[in-house]
Amino acid sequence: MAAEGGGKEMNEIKTQFTTREGLYKLLSHSEYSRPNRVPFNSQGSNPVRVSFVNVNDQSGNGDRLCFNVGRELYFYIYKGVRKAADLSKPIDKRIYKGTQPTCHDFNHLTATAESVSLLVGFSAGQVQLIDPIKKETSKLFNEERLIDKSRVTCVKWVPGSESLFLVAHSSGNMYLYNVEHTCGTTAPHYQLLKQGESFAVHTCKSKSTRNPLLKWTVGEGALNEFAFSPDGKFLACVSQDGFLRVFNFDSVELHGTMKSYFGGLLCVCWSPDGKYIVTGGEDDLVTVWSFVDCRVIARGHGHKSWVSVVAFDPYTTSVEESDPMEFSGSDDDFQDLHFGRDRANSTQSRLSKRNSTDSRPVSVTYRFGSVGQDTQLCLWDLTEDILFPHQPLSRARTHTNVMNATSPPAGSGGTNPGSNGNSITTPGNSVPPPLPRSNSLPHSAVSNAGSKSSVMDGAIASGVSKFATLSLHDRKERHHEKDHKRNHSMGHISSKSSDKLNLVTKTKTDPAKTLGTPLCPRMEDVPLLEPLICKKIAHERLTVLIFLEDCIVTACQEGFICTWARPGKVGLLSSQNQANSPSGTVV
Repeated sequence: MAAEGGGKEMNEIKTQFTTREGLYKLLSHSEYSRPNRVPFNSQGSNPVRVSFVNVNDQSGNGDRLCFNVGRELYFYIYKGVRKAADLSKPIDKRIYKGTQPTCHDFNHLTATAESVSLLVGFSAGQVQLIDPIKKETSKLFNEERLIDKSRVTCVKWVPGSESLFLVAHSSGNMYLYNVEHTCGTTAPHYQLLKQGESFAVHTCKSKSTRNPLLKWTVGEGALNEFAFSPDGKFLACVSQDGFLRVFNFDSVELHGTMKSYFGGLLCVCWSPDGKYIVTGGEDDLVTVWSFVDCRVIARGHGHKSWVSVVAFDPYTTSVEESDPMEFSGSDDDFQDLHFGRDRANSTQSRLSKRNSTDSRPVSVTYRFGSVGQDTQLCLWDLTEDILFPHQPLSRARTHTNVMNATSPPAGSGGTNPGSNGNSITTPGNSVPPPLPRSNSLPHSAVSNAGSKSSVMDGAIASGVSKFATLSLHDRKERHHEKDHKRNHSMGHISSKSSDKLNLVTKTKTDPAKTLGTPLCPRMEDVPLLEPLICKKIAHERLTVLIFLEDCIVTACQEGFICTWARPGKVGLLSSQNQANSPSGTVV
């Protein structure tokens, strides 16, 4: 059923793979699923999603795992590479009627061993706030569906805030909520706060403060996912119209846009230092976009179907320092940035140091991964020969399969398929490709990111008093999709590429079309990355990819959450666990 290592058949499911760091191995005994371990019939159901939180308990085993399968929601202690999963004892289990959970997010600021705040979005548009440790349901937002009747596609706590959260819907709208406020018994009335090309932001008109605090309208299609920048000041949104829109969440301004090669964009993530954004979607590509230069610097081709998740690996992203240097003023903000789980801070601070100057005293390689409906996991390296192609490089490396595509929003076109920096410590040592459009200048993205929270405070404080009370550390994840400056061709699932071309007329760069413009360069105009590895790891489409310190977590639509031990981490498991577990099965 599964093949160890490479396997002879392309269709065999892999249970291990090797990169330059070493061997990654599937831990079959660390697989999480429904207690009966029966594959879930996923026809017509929402994607399986996974959320993690660390409750910092005294036992040293503070990781908690939440995942949805069909109408069910589970909450477990996550033992990772340390011990086998015990599926017989979920901390909490919920079964919903008439609607299905679609997404969820923990508040990492308030989590303790006694209480966690978990937001759950639903297919009918509601958002529930629950505490799976206390087994309490505290609040239900949009209960009567008066705010939005469409499916919730993404829900996240605003970084640094204990009470603010952002919700995206398939209607193309996003709403900012405060858990302390109610939603009202009638449909909300809105007042325009700011309008831009293909986007508008409204405040809620009411005598007393009520939810939603803000309503974002972006483009014309479903808003599939959004992600806050590491410092919480910018918001990257991807939509069914094929556009990436990056907003300054504080000032409600559009920072930049990018269009897919064709079809909708389904997923988005930021590099740990906030300099690059990677997207994936229906064009089967991963696209690396420079936050500083607002342009595509690389594309990666390895998937044979839609890309469902992209994520950076902060633990493999490497930095090599040569000379001590001082941070620029706005870099101070990056010192406070925290990744999804407040880890890899040293790497992050070194990345921000790397980005505070144009002089390249630090060399960096970004690692990122992607999973798709083709059931494949791809890992990519984004190296300095792609990020800074104009810089003189000492040597050329020609490892076609060396992680070229770390696609973390790195500011330059992807790595040349034939010029991988296979050494993490010397990422920028290949000959620059003759692709001037794909070159990303090593300017500091920090300066852009560091000046926005105060603007947002001022802009929103006028219409929403609650925003004025947020500190910089409240990192308003409201990178709101702002005005999609160029093509706001938010196409529906059915309208995909044709819609995009129609909307292209709204593009500032080229009113006639986007293909061949900086908004959507042609394939030959930017470096094409090849995956470091591309392995089939499941029977059903993959919906989850999360990088943790000791492992990589993936999940497929059958409801199986798999743990892949990083090189050297398998030894953390007890021999008893390994002896009692079946070998080599993914499902």
